[in-house]
This record gives sequence, structure tokens and C-alpha cells, in this order.
Amino acid sequence: MTATAADIPTDPPESDPECDIEFFWDPVCPFAWITSRWIEKVAAQRHYKVDWRFISLRLINKDKDYATEFPPEYEQGHTAGLRMLRVAAAVRHELGREALGPLVTAYGRSFWDKPEGSGMRSYLSTRDHAEEVLTAAGLDTAFADHLDNTAWDTMLDNESELALSRTGHDVGTPIITFWLPDDADHATTMSFFGPVISRVPDDADAVRLWEAVTTLAAFPGFAEMKRSMREVPQLNILGGVSDAPQYEDWQGGHRRGHLASDRD
Repeated sequence: MTATAADIPTDPPESDPECDIEFFWDPVCPFAWITSRWIEKVAAQRHYKVDWRFISLRLINKDKDYATEFPPEYEQGHTAGLRMLRVAAAVRHELGREALGPLVTAYGRSFWDKPEGSGMRSYLSTRDHAEEVLTAAGLDTAFADHLDNTAWDTMLDNESELALSRTGHDVGTPIITFWLPDDADHATTMSFFGPVISRVPDDADAVRLWEAVTTLAAFPGFAEMKRSMREVPQLNILGGVSDAPQYEDWQGGHRRGHLASDRD
């Protein structure tokens, strides 16, 4: 599964008009994983088709100083996400968009469902991990050859910029694009960062949240509804799911006090 540089596209594919939702995903973003599970619940109940697309946290932050602007583990994590996105890009190029849903699920389960303290950080997006994920997704493990194939990075950078061109640049992941529910002709799309949620809703709440998000999106001029008080994403790898939310103040997508500058 080793494509030559001449075979690798530099531009992302056009939108698929058969899809109802485009979801721009980075594998190592916990909020992208939680929101993706919500979207899966919505898609199953509303019979929507999801196009899983790419946005790289490592590439959109390529001009930032990781030593001062992020917690110490973020550069390694963002780089692991980029490595897996290269694999995902090769899968899409060879097999089409339909192969990506199982890959998104397999990667998330292999990481976020692991218990806290399982040592995943050093294993993340290694050759062994990529092959484990590909096997779980029913894909050829030879796609792991692309983990270090930087020829994919131009296309991944351009696809990341495509996502940001729809929302503006002062956002993160995930980004979703969707047609408004009452737009039978699919003439108008809306794109937003988020929603940022810290726990996966049940089936009924998933639909209610979708209706709320799309209602807000349809309101002319609506741009943002935000607070920095959040709970830690409710995932096994981060300590599991608590009965009641415990909120703390986050800054720039990370918990306050986790930057070197916060501790000076």
C-alpha cells in the first residue's frame, strides 16, 4: 500500500452531494471523538450519511510554539494524530470514503476506551497500534506503511484549511458541515466548530441536541455560544464517566494551569 508521490493528491476531494453531514476529524482530539459518537447516534436515527473528513491539529498549529503555547504532551499527541491521518488519507484514496467510518470508530475505541494509566501515549499511532486499528476496521494492515509518508501532508493541510475556511480560523476540532433539515434541495450548508460536549448523550438526547444545534445554526447571524467552564471529557482513558459533571475553567482548549506560562 505504498503510493508514489505522483499518485498522492494535493487537493482534498470535493464534497459528496449524497452525504448529509461532513465531519472533520482529528484522531487524537477527545472532543472530536465524543462528538463523533453523538453524530453516529443522530445519523442512525435520522438515516443520515456521514462523510468523514480530515483536519490535522498538528498542521493547523504548525506555526505555533508548542513549548509555550500548549501543555507539554500536546506536540506528541498532535503528531500522532497526523501520522494516523496519513493512513486514513491512503485508505480513502484507495478504497473510497465509505471505508473511513469503521476506521474512525476503530481508532477511537483503541484509544479512548482504554483504562486510565494504560500507557497509550507511547503506543499511539505506532506501527503496532496502526495495524491493530486497521485490523479492527477490517482493512489491510499494509496501509500502516503511510504513517511516515509526508507526501500526504499537503493534501491534509489543504483539507484542514478547507474546514477552517468555512468557520474561520479561531476554532479547533471537530468541525461539522450540514444541510439544514428543512432544506430539501440541499442548497444551503452550515458549518460550525463543535458542538463541544464532554459526554456522549443517549439516543433520545442525541436527537434533541441535534435539533437544538440545527435550530441555532439556522438563525441568521448566529455565530457562537460558549463557556470555558467544562468537565474533563468523560472517557475511560481520562478516568471514566462520573455521575454528575464537575466543572473547571479551561483556557484555549486545555485545562487552566497546564501551560508552562500558567505556572510561572
